[in-house]
Amino acid sequence: MGPRQPPPALVGKKRRIAMMTSGGDSPGMNGAIRAVVRMAVEKGCEAYCIYEGYEGLVQGGNLIKKMEWSDVRGWLSEGGTLIGTARCMAFYERPGRLKAAKNMVLHGIDALIICGGDGSLTGADKFRAEWPGLLQELVEQKELTAEQVQPFKHLNIVGLVGSIDNDMSGTDATIGCFSALGRICEMVDYIEATASSHSRAFVIEVMGRHCGWLALMAGVATGADFVFIPEKPRADNWREEMCTVVARHRKIGKRKTIVIIAEGAHDQHGNKISPSMVKDLLADKQGLALDTRITTLGHVQRGGTACAYDRYLSTLQGVEAVNAVLDATPDTPTPFIAINENKITRKPLVQAVLDTKEVAIAIEARDFDKAMSLRDNEFSDFYNSYMTTTTTSLNDSTRLPEHKRMRIAIIHVGAPAGGVNAATRAAVAYCLTRGHEPIAIHNGFAGFARHHGDKPLGAVRPFDWLEVDGWASKGGSEIGMNRELPSESGMPLIAELFALYKIDGLFIIGGFEGFNALSQLRKAKDEYPSLRIPMTLLPATISNNVPGTEYSIGSDTCLNELVRYCDTIKQSASASRRRVFVIETQGGRSGYIATLAGLSVGAVAVYTPEEGVSINMLAADINHLREVFEKDSGQSRAGRLILINEKASKVYNAKLIADMIREEARDRFESRDSIPGHVQQGGTPSPMDRTRAVRLAIKCIEHLESCGNRSAIDVKEDPLSYTVIGIKGASVVFSAMQDVEDKETDWPNRRPKDEFWMGYKGVVDILSGRPQVPRPESPLVGWKAKDKKRGLI
Repeated sequence: MGPRQPPPALVGKKRRIAMMTSGGDSPGMNGAIRAVVRMAVEKGCEAYCIYEGYEGLVQGGNLIKKMEWSDVRGWLSEGGTLIGTARCMAFYERPGRLKAAKNMVLHGIDALIICGGDGSLTGADKFRAEWPGLLQELVEQKELTAEQVQPFKHLNIVGLVGSIDNDMSGTDATIGCFSALGRICEMVDYIEATASSHSRAFVIEVMGRHCGWLALMAGVATGADFVFIPEKPRADNWREEMCTVVARHRKIGKRKTIVIIAEGAHDQHGNKISPSMVKDLLADKQGLALDTRITTLGHVQRGGTACAYDRYLSTLQGVEAVNAVLDATPDTPTPFIAINENKITRKPLVQAVLDTKEVAIAIEARDFDKAMSLRDNEFSDFYNSYMTTTTTSLNDSTRLPEHKRMRIAIIHVGAPAGGVNAATRAAVAYCLTRGHEPIAIHNGFAGFARHHGDKPLGAVRPFDWLEVDGWASKGGSEIGMNRELPSESGMPLIAELFALYKIDGLFIIGGFEGFNALSQLRKAKDEYPSLRIPMTLLPATISNNVPGTEYSIGSDTCLNELVRYCDTIKQSASASRRRVFVIETQGGRSGYIATLAGLSVGAVAVYTPEEGVSINMLAADINHLREVFEKDSGQSRAGRLILINEKASKVYNAKLIADMIREEARDRFESRDSIPGHVQQGGTPSPMDRTRAVRLAIKCIEHLESCGNRSAIDVKEDPLSYTVIGIKGASVVFSAMQDVEDKETDWPNRRPKDEFWMGYKGVVDILSGRPQVPRPESPLVGWKAKDKKRGLI
């Protein structure tokens, strides 16, 4: 039972903050709980968890528990919610909310962070609005005294959106949605293999009563033939439309047909479209006569551990939620924590809930244009991208006039990254839809320079759409990529080949080498007229180190692979109880991968090139480990990990650090090193990398198209003829290469000057309990280094 009297009020800004999960569970909720508990403790607050959702709030007693730092150890890698969630009819009634208010006062709680869907968050905001009246009623009924309620006159609530449907307006992603999408794409990838083997059709039903995000994104990520979503029902002739698309795909040689349908799919008159209806249509002997099967994925979409994105999203949003509580005043409207593109923000909860409900109302009223407009811009972008890639060459009205069509070359430069093929497929699809001629340059600039004229197949040749259409889920690079730059291949030869093959636009997909290649081509345009054509770069590298963007295609796949690897290693460390693993990550001279992986797996420490490593830092971290293991008598199931970027130090590598820890442990605990190496480049690309690759690649070709048919002089003089596309904060932008090269690029270290994620490293340290450690001094360079060694300064 809870205490009869509330604990004494905490002084100053100290608060008692309670965390609760409600509604349907979603992967990543445990990451949010861990972050809230630990951040609250870090800020000098007391943290509580309310078990079983609103039911626990109404019942009180042992369902409201004070949480300590160590109580949430190991929670990041767990699926679902470890504090439970349950439907609570009592909370819908005022007597139930009275009990909830009383229980909160008795436990001294005046701030509540709730992770759930729009229904759960709506209930929370209503609870806050009623709070003064509830306290007054409790006093009048003599359930509590005026003295007891005096310190708790104001209730602050912050919402975190946990939902696999991604159905909350105002945010691009909800906690759990990308994990669910990953599960769907994994299942569809498996189904495609058997569908192709037997030349079958599969109708796959996914969750989403009022929101088609999962169905749409799965369609984009897997290259499905047809998709049904609630927000944008097909026209009355959807049967003919689907049969036309499928027949066209079969005619060009596709052996498989995949149709993805959201559970809330319907036609424009509100009549439900069921998987069995679609199956019967595909299997109709008088029509397509396809051997068709139905697969309903069900709750497999909701289960399992969270992907890397949901882990660090829930962690960062949990941290922001605690800060929002501490920043709040009695007049602050209830916020929820959102993410737009790459920026975490606070937004008014009430407006977001109203907008979300408006979508369902618009669908019910069959105002589908309004339903689409109420979704964010990203949703509409993805829908248009999907329609472009699935109806390639079907609609002649989308083709440009002959004189506006371009020959657009596509080249991959750098190291392989997940999503490169998906981007290429989308670019080719858009080109064909608009009447452009997409040209593949195989094996980068090396292939272009030395094998362009080979017989029977040269390095420069048209794309075969039947082959390219199957690239949506393929990792690596199907046209080959390497790090050779145009200057290494010979700029005069490269310029001559651009003229020889009549290239009107260049689309580069690649990492820092791709960035460098575009820089060289831009600078050479003054000397070579054939290079006065629009060119754009889509950053694609696991290192996420390309200037001009905060996100590179392939980095999410890398993080997923690394997190899976770390989870496996951590299991070994946990089983042996007293073991530390030092894991070396890739990433070049950027610590992005190490830092975000550290957030996602709860690393004890992360070493990055930006900060460096020193003997004093290592000594402090080893002393911290000794103290941790001295207090831990073996009951803990969580192993401990240290992540070090491959270029964090010229001397201290993973093996040396592990050896130092082992030596200093004096047999009180163990340490091992582990190097995942090129496993991090990933096998099957993640859904995020696939879908963002499609969206950004189409924007790139649209940009080239907008710059086409201009004179060479105009192209040469316009800075936006040579661009890099990127996500910056809450926007997708094209940046002029010259500006990015001059103002944003740290050329010696091959990374941006300002890296948006640098603040996350402090979050890793806080949530791991790492104490303040001595930071390395910045190295001296040039004459200062020489004079210092000579004792002159």
